[in-house]
Amino acid sequence: MTKSMMESLGQYGITDGMVTSLVITILLTVFAIIAGRRIESIPGRLQNVVELSVGKLYGFFEGIMGKHLCRQYFPIVATIFIYILLCNYSGLLPASGVLPGLKAPTSSLNCTAAMAVFVFFMTTIVGLRANRGPRYFKHLFKPFAFLFPLMLIEMFVRPLSLSMRLYGNVFGEETVTEQFFHMVPIGLPVVMQLLSVLMGLVQALVFSLLTAIYFTEAGELEEGEELEAHA
Repeated sequence: MTKSMMESLGQYGITDGMVTSLVITILLTVFAIIAGRRIESIPGRLQNVVELSVGKLYGFFEGIMGKHLCRQYFPIVATIFIYILLCNYSGLLPASGVLPGLKAPTSSLNCTAAMAVFVFFMTTIVGLRANRGPRYFKHLFKPFAFLFPLMLIEMFVRPLSLSMRLYGNVFGEETVTEQFFHMVPIGLPVVMQLLSVLMGLVQALVFSLLTAIYFTEAGELEEGEELEAHA
């Protein structure tokens, strides 16, 4: 994509990060469709790797969410993890931030805030489904009703915390790496890139882990209802 094209798109509020995010979304969608159609009874090497990776990821989140919730919401949590991981790693490409249309989406607060808002609404949906409606909001009055304002504030602070944590870490990492590159252009940037690979994985894992924890908390039933649900 040329610079003039990005300048034209910029007039409509479309940024480099948005373009990269769209490309990542399309690639993930195409890969999922092709992989779904080419599943073999005797898996090949690539299918074995994918199945092993998904199995390990499923086992990790099942240990947090439990079998019932993980069976329902693992696709959402896993998609969030993979999407954030690819967004973080897109910032490691040599031309990232220089080539028009190529920039790590997670280095923009707009992207991380949008994902955090999505998690907020999905958490509410999980709670409403698990507790059969508005009874989910009873947790805002526990353990004491007078703590309702604090519980409500905590509820809305969560998406702010999610978005700022991811944005701050990715943006800060890119800024530090760029400064080191200007100071020591040989050797040190390679070390920083290797650290960035690890940090990109950690940040994707933390965001998806917190999402799984929020879903688990929201999906907890009242004691009496839980007995009825498993009856």
